Amino acid sequence: MAADTTDLDDLRGRAERWLADDPDPADRDELRAVLDGLPGTAAELADRFAGPLTFGTAGLRGPLRAGPNGMNLAVVTRAAAGLVGWLAAQGGEGPLVIGYDARRGSRAFAERTAQVATGAGRPALLLPRPLPTPVLAFAVRQLGAVAGVMVTASHNPPQDNGYKVYLGAQLGGELGAGAQIVPPADAGIEAAIRAVGPLARVPLGPAGQVLGDDLVAAYVDRAAAVVDPAGPRDLRVAYTPLHGVGAAVLTAAFARAGFGVPGVVPEQAEPDPAFPTVNFPNPEEPGAVDLLVALADRTGADLAIANDPDADRCAVAVRDAGSWRMLRGDEVGALLADHLMRRGVTGLYATTIVSSTLLRAMAEARGLPYDETLTGFKWIVRAGGGREPLVYGYEEALGYCVAPGHVRDKDGITAALTVAELAAGLRAQGRTLTDRLDELAAEFGVHHTDQLSVRVEDLRVIADAMARIRAATPTSLLGQPVAEASDLLPEADVVILRTDAARVVIRPSGTEPKLKAYLEVVAPVTDGDVPAARSRARAAVTELRTEIAAALGLCP
Repeated sequence: MAADTTDLDDLRGRAERWLADDPDPADRDELRAVLDGLPGTAAELADRFAGPLTFGTAGLRGPLRAGPNGMNLAVVTRAAAGLVGWLAAQGGEGPLVIGYDARRGSRAFAERTAQVATGAGRPALLLPRPLPTPVLAFAVRQLGAVAGVMVTASHNPPQDNGYKVYLGAQLGGELGAGAQIVPPADAGIEAAIRAVGPLARVPLGPAGQVLGDDLVAAYVDRAAAVVDPAGPRDLRVAYTPLHGVGAAVLTAAFARAGFGVPGVVPEQAEPDPAFPTVNFPNPEEPGAVDLLVALADRTGADLAIANDPDADRCAVAVRDAGSWRMLRGDEVGALLADHLMRRGVTGLYATTIVSSTLLRAMAEARGLPYDETLTGFKWIVRAGGGREPLVYGYEEALGYCVAPGHVRDKDGITAALTVAELAAGLRAQGRTLTDRLDELAAEFGVHHTDQLSVRVEDLRVIADAMARIRAATPTSLLGQPVAEASDLLPEADVVILRTDAARVVIRPSGTEPKLKAYLEVVAPVTDGDVPAARSRARAAVTELRTEIAAALGLCP
């Protein structure tokens, strides 16, 4: 009991010290209420002080709540001071450009970041309103900024927010200009954040210069230029921004490119931080696009498109055998790559270790350079080390970069435009996206991909599963010997298993409390019978999921 009392006294003391330094009255009241509830609130208080949010290559991301283990004004002030200090220590010159989405706290966190920058004598440029993440990534390059900050939690649950950092050309180099940070920048910024003293001593200046709509117009103009101005435009599109910030920019880009303005799901058209019509604001989640599909049916749409809330991802649904089917990220990734290749776009094509191997097969067959990276666009845009210019990159989690010179990150707006260009061109020939997928399958075999994805409350479940697969790595899958078993530690917490016809990549999610196993089976097409090959591949992936779940000690 004495030890418990000592631990509680220590926790109370840490909380009182945090309260004395917290600049937000609402957060102070929130934390004071937790303190007043002790000892009954001891578990909650311990969670809030379990440790500071770690600043990594994805920046910060966590629940909106008071305390060091949450997203709040104190944490953001400290992060901004550390970032600004690190930029100065690196000799970085130029403004800091800051964007934000429509989540709770986003604007306040953006404005506080600007105040910290100007307080340190660095110009701060604030985007004019809640806007997609690709607009911020574009702005870093367009404005010659030393760095950019985007306040967003992307497709995380409503109670979360986050803080992503991009570097300009001076500190990011040619490949990382306008891209998210990679090591060792993340560790340097983290150390600078930890070195920030009391927040009362962080000087605050004015909330920076609010940029005009000309920046957004420049983004829209460049986005529209991604597609061929002379191509077919006869296409009816249904669209949802999933209560996020994509609608105004996407519809403007479609109009600027000469397409009809997509019909927008009315219940999800305006930004709403509560995301009231979906369980999770992620188009990959079950039920998230139900309203989109209903709109597509009502309007007779040829194509249905969804962005995630910060519009850096793009989901596509197509009519298939009389109903609507969401294409997998790997299917859209292959379609976009094939489209660019057919347009004669030469250069490096890249994807990640968890994406389908189809892109590799396509690039090799067509004599184009190819590279494979760790997960994340921060790596994709640096693929090949600059030996060949990157012209296209994608990851299976609905992220696509079709114009690296425009936005050096995933961009759900230009991806949607390029999918529409492809679909309109096929429609003019009396064909569909699924027809093109069948052509690719006939040429390269059916590459069927799926996931075993398990969301957990206790992160120890993920650690235990990864330890189990390493300790008892399967020697066979689907009755075939495992020809290769790779463990990427310490560089990455990833295990890869391969047979002659299957591949499994197992890793914890970098942004959510999930363990993911990426499954792929390649089935050759015989006698031109693509449906039969698809059926074999689907059945094999279902069996593979069961085998991997058992090996991880998880329920599929």
